[in-house]
Parts: sequence; structure tokens; C-alpha cells
Amino acid sequence: MTEGNNNATFYDGVSGRRRTVALRTGIVLEIVEDDTLIASWPWETLRRVDAARGLLRLTSTGAPELARLEITSPSLISRISEMAPRFRGDETTSVSSFRIVGWSLAAAVSIIVVAIYGVPLAADRLAPMIPNSVETRLGTMVDNQVKAIFGDKACSGEEGSAALKKMVAALEKQGGLPFEAQTAVINNGIPNAFALPGGKVYVFKGLLEVAQSPDELAGVLAHELGHVAHRDGMRRLIQTGGTSWLIGLLFGDISGSGAAIFMTRQVLDASYSREAESAADVFAAKTMKGLGRSPEPLGELLVRVTGAEKSGISDIIASHPVSIERLEAMKKLAVPETGKPILSFGEWRALKAICNQKP
Repeated sequence: MTEGNNNATFYDGVSGRRRTVALRTGIVLEIVEDDTLIASWPWETLRRVDAARGLLRLTSTGAPELARLEITSPSLISRISEMAPRFRGDETTSVSSFRIVGWSLAAAVSIIVVAIYGVPLAADRLAPMIPNSVETRLGTMVDNQVKAIFGDKACSGEEGSAALKKMVAALEKQGGLPFEAQTAVINNGIPNAFALPGGKVYVFKGLLEVAQSPDELAGVLAHELGHVAHRDGMRRLIQTGGTSWLIGLLFGDISGSGAAIFMTRQVLDASYSREAESAADVFAAKTMKGLGRSPEPLGELLVRVTGAEKSGISDIIASHPVSIERLEAMKKLAVPETGKPILSFGEWRALKAICNQKP
């Protein structure tokens, strides 16, 4: 049956010519131009191609790849639907939709898997490979932001600074750090301490006030220097930065205020893994033992800080989760004190008062 003239547009897929045709719906779909049969498409070879609403666009598996038949007549569309109630194109579209959804879900799962397993694994592998000079530059960027956050609050009492430098030098020499350690005291009442990439360690005045002996403070500093030695800060930045951070490292795009602010936030909010904390504890214990001092005071200080009032940003317990098991492990590491005190009584008193001294 012929469905009249001017009711379809045909592209043969070879010439690119737009042809106005008539259709005959019989045993096969016949495409006619000027009463001349130019193509016959068996119903089972028809495929629906995406088109605007109200337009039926077809192709045939036996036709050239770009061949298309476009139909706008509602009656003809209805007739063809009766003759070929199940276009393979519908199935293909359905399958394609399922494939798209499937691939999207697979991609989402892949991203999650990479975030949970891939990025941490990459961080573990990449952190030791990053040149010390790069980490030092990152640490300097973060340090500038830390100074901007806390303002001019660094305590610089001459005698206290000398005592702190002496303590850090002893720990640094015994621990064998990859970076030159630089330590400063911030005039802030929160009992906290943290290490930046590249070897910069900050101690808050609040921690000095809680510490009752040089060995307690030295234990905390040795713990922080353990994070420096293990490059945990660098590893943490890679992990929290994810794939964008990895790409930045690969292409050297790690500068700029945005990156610095991001890095500073990650450092201040850092919460190391249980493994990293345990490794830092071991480093601290080994360092203190090497100086002939016991690591037990570190545990005693942490127990004391646990009961300290919490306010503002996270204190040392929040940023360095301490479990009963870790505290017990520190106590088991206790050894007789065979070495000289790290600081004299006068030096310790000067360090405790570092924020009250004139530079």
C-alpha cells in the first residue's frame, strides 16, 4: 500500500542528497521516488534512530551506515508501528540506556574505590618519592598561612627560645630527620602541637602549661618529629587532595594562595591513621631511649591533656587520637633514665615562660 507522496525524507547514505519519497508498506518497506523503487527495507532490518519528538527516523541494517528515512506523518508512523511493532532500535536504545546507567554506576564505584584504596595507596607510594625540596616549599607555603591565621603570636623569649632549640637539636640528632627541624611556640592556650611538611613543628603555649617536665614535652616533640620523618604530612595532603592533588603534583601546579589555604586546612584538621600514630609513637620512644630518657612521660602528658578543657580548634587528643591501648603501650616502653636531663631546671623554667619573656 502506497502512503501518498511527500510524506518522507530519504538520505541514501552515499551521496548526502536529500530526497522526498513516498513509501509502500507491504511485505517490505519500499521507498519510492518519482514512481521508481529506490530501496527496499525488510521490516526485521529496521532500526530506530534518535530524533526530535514527532519525527520517526529509521535506518536499516542492510543499508549504508548513514542511510536515514525520516517520517513526520502521524498516520504513516502509526502504520509502520503496526507493521514493525518492535523496532530493534527500541531494544538498542533500551540496551544503550542500561549500558549508560551501568557504566555510570561502574564509574561511580571506581571513583569510590580509588578514593578509598587507590589514592591512599598512591599517597603511600608517592610521598617518599617527592623531593625534599618540594616538600620544604609546600611546608613554607603552609607556614605562611599558619602565621596569617595566628597572627603575630609567636613567642620569642630569648632564654626560652634557646632552651627549645637545645631540646629540638637533641631530638633531631638522635632521630636522624630528613629535614632540619624548626620549632616555634604559639601564644595560644590550647594544648596542641602539630608538624608541617618539611620539618616545621609548632607547639602551643597551652601544651607548655600542661607539661610538667622536659621529658613530657620532649616526648610530644619527638612524636611530631616522627610524623616529619615518616612524611605523614605529605602523605596526608595527597590523600585528602585526591586525584586533583595528584595531578597537581605531577604537573608541578602546587602553588598559589588557594593551594596554600587548602594545605593549611588539611594540616590543622589532620587526623592521622592509627598506623601513622603508632609509628610516630615508636619513633618517639626510640628517640627518647636513644637519649637515655623514658618515653613514659609522653603517655602521662597525653592522659593529662585528655582531661583538659577543649575549646576552639581541635586539641592534641582530637588531632592525634589516643586509645587506651596506645597509652598502655607507651607505659610498657618505660625504661630507666640513664642519660642526662635534656634541659636543666633553669632552662625548663625559661622554656615554660617563653611567652612572657622579651625577645
